[in-house]
Amino acid sequence: MEPRINLMTNELGAKISKRFYNVGLAIRESSLPRALPELVELRASQINGCGWCVDVHTKEAAAAGESAVRLSLVAAWRESTVFTEAERAALALAEEGTRLADAHQGVSDETWEQVRKHYDEDEIAALVSLVAMINAANRLGVITRMRGGSYDPGVFATLER
Repeated sequence: MEPRINLMTNELGAKISKRFYNVGLAIRESSLPRALPELVELRASQINGCGWCVDVHTKEAAAAGESAVRLSLVAAWRESTVFTEAERAALALAEEGTRLADAHQGVSDETWEQVRKHYDEDEIAALVSLVAMINAANRLGVITRMRGGSYDPGVFATLER
């Protein structure tokens, strides 16, 4: 299965992709722990079946110092002991924010309270934006059939703002 279009080589696609990247930069400038956004993006990408994004966020999380054990357990975080309560709150937010069509309630009050317990308002703004952006990116990847496996960590850092 070949990609349908390369959004990075298409003039408009590249312009939009740079905007996505700049939103990601703003999120990463928050005080969230360095690897947490990668874990959140990895979980949403697993749910959405975006091979490209799973590849990107697995490799970027590893480059940020995440262990192979923790990366392997992201898909089963509820049944593992390697994530902190704060990370579990962020992963629950990622799941519930990704599965909006599956749950009439959207993000539960319980999850929201856990997020509020562990993160300040700026970090919450970053997490909510992160979940929204990775879901949009997953849709771009799935619609265009971007495949995982070829991403080199740090490539996006070379993009101009």
